[in-house]
Amino acid sequence: MRGARIVVLLLLFAVWAPVSSTQGQVQSSTDDEDWRNRTVDPADWTDGPELEGSPMDEPRPNDPVIIINVSYQPGHFQSNVDGSIVIELFEEWAPITVDNMVVHVENHIYDGTFFHRVIDDFVTQAGDPTCKTSGVYPATSLSCGSGGTGNSIPLELNDNLSHVDGAIGMARDTDPDSADSQWYIAETEAHNLDPENRQNDEGYATFGVVRDGMMHVRAIALVPTSDDPTGLESLQNPASSAGRPVYEVRINEISMLGVILNNTTIEDPPPITTQSEESNSLEAFTPWVVLGILVLLTALALRAGRIIEPVELEITEDSDLT
Repeated sequence: MRGARIVVLLLLFAVWAPVSSTQGQVQSSTDDEDWRNRTVDPADWTDGPELEGSPMDEPRPNDPVIIINVSYQPGHFQSNVDGSIVIELFEEWAPITVDNMVVHVENHIYDGTFFHRVIDDFVTQAGDPTCKTSGVYPATSLSCGSGGTGNSIPLELNDNLSHVDGAIGMARDTDPDSADSQWYIAETEAHNLDPENRQNDEGYATFGVVRDGMMHVRAIALVPTSDDPTGLESLQNPASSAGRPVYEVRINEISMLGVILNNTTIEDPPPITTQSEESNSLEAFTPWVVLGILVLLTALALRAGRIIEPVELEITEDSDLT
């Protein structure tokens, strides 16, 4: 009987062990917050830039996507506006620049900064971690507009990338390999910044494009600035080059939204049960399975005990005869 009981315990352990292992795997999967595991559906985007037949027109599966949450006052005597700008980063075409941006976003260096340079019909520039309001705007650091992290990256150009409407590019000084953390968004096409259209320098590098929220980019481009204090599109200063917004155009936060959904899947695929759903079903079903197996094994053990004991006696008797 003792041997039979041991067999029952071992079999019960064998049945229970896989269930415990599955529960551990589900917990691990649930705790995963990596943005690369989140997908973004381009079908949800409704406010993009003007398209011009560029390779940048179409979203590329698995590209990183960032979201910029902004707050700004469009003009004099107007209420504050909150909005979001969604940007796709072309990781395959500009891996160094995209990685640089992702690292800065993950380190939250842009949160709480403001757009320090706005030129209507050209670009809106931000990305300087020293451009934060000190007390009351426009009070800020003396280095605002020339600050960064101190780590520069090389000029990264690609034939697929250009200054289309809504493109995001890296700001730099006269050294082409001096881009750090500052970036700009083209409020309209700005192909005069492309390398093939530059005569005195190597051009500027773009690495992404606005996919949604372009209305906020255009509105920010029209805010009153030190160069264009009226904020009226009909009264633009043709010499505007470093316009600081009169009212703070604040970047509340920039975060990683996820990666672009890959739509190249089989149409109408069969429903997939998630690991957590399988675990829940298994947990509900397991006690009854274990109970049934326990009853069955107990019965078998009792039957085995009745058979084994006479055999053990026979062996003992044979031993006594020898």
